[in-house]
Amino acid sequence: MLIKTKKEIPSSEITPESAYKQRREFLIGSANIAIGAGALSAGLISPTALAQSDGLRSRAPEDLNLASKPSWLVDIVRSRSDAPVIGPYTTAEALTPFEDTTTYNNFFEFGNGKGDPASRAQDFKIDPWSVEIAGEVNKPGMYNLEDILQPQSLEERIYRLRCVEAFSMVIPWIGFPLANLINRFEPNSNARFIEFETLYDPEQMPGQAARTSSLGWPYREGLRMDEAMHPLAILAVGMYDDILPAQNGAPLRLVVPWKYGFKSIKSIVRINFRQDMPRTAWNDYAEDEYGFYSNVNPDVSHPRWSQSSERRLPSGLFDRRIPTQIFNGYANEVAHLYAGMDLSANF
Repeated sequence: MLIKTKKEIPSSEITPESAYKQRREFLIGSANIAIGAGALSAGLISPTALAQSDGLRSRAPEDLNLASKPSWLVDIVRSRSDAPVIGPYTTAEALTPFEDTTTYNNFFEFGNGKGDPASRAQDFKIDPWSVEIAGEVNKPGMYNLEDILQPQSLEERIYRLRCVEAFSMVIPWIGFPLANLINRFEPNSNARFIEFETLYDPEQMPGQAARTSSLGWPYREGLRMDEAMHPLAILAVGMYDDILPAQNGAPLRLVVPWKYGFKSIKSIVRINFRQDMPRTAWNDYAEDEYGFYSNVNPDVSHPRWSQSSERRLPSGLFDRRIPTQIFNGYANEVAHLYAGMDLSANF
């Protein structure tokens, strides 16, 4: 057993559903009292805390960067702000402000700069949207997004997100367990891995047409079947009580919080069940830098920088650095998946 868990966050620090609901109600009540008492102007409650206390967590509609906003999707996601179904895996850590999570992104389909996705994803179309289910399953086919979501009960999951570039965020996602989708389409006994693909559309995604692009398109990612079946792995359709913005992977993205962020593939159009391990976009680009597993590990440095600490956004005049946790703090939940593996060799 070569897994080190000395920095893991204990399960006792993960907020249970009842405590989270009480916390949200407390924030709303506290914010209202603070406003009435003039505490906001006096600096006793921050604008960020106040924004996070309301149902929609303060964001402008144009920040979604979407040309098509299907009303049925907006309705089912926003309804969670009235009566949220809080998932069992969440954290009491302060949320990263919406502005930071939507303007500081890696989504190379729109460009290499952190601000490119927000500035270049304007008028991205998500209606209609289809997902192909292929490979070793009993129910392959092309399914529209309504078909994918129709049987699902959406819930909120507040997860830490750790980028391989050593910055991190805390984001409230809205989605459903990936395992629910897997079970619905009935993979057969040959299915040992799942491969995901992002939309390829250079007209909408200028980064795919750029001559300077070094990634192969379409963007591909993959998981081992037991990883995909883990209850922490979700497919997200919303964040901050609204549908996903274009720059954050609208309308459907993967969220695997114990892995580096590039594993959580965005704008999914194909899910392929395979017997063999799939090649992935970053692994093809630099196999010695980006492994298939890409689990967050402070003890395994990137060849060009340390992974022992991270910059938690938002950053001010001075970067706020915190120690990186093995498996991004989810070791109690997922370490057993890698029992006996050398995580330095299987990075």
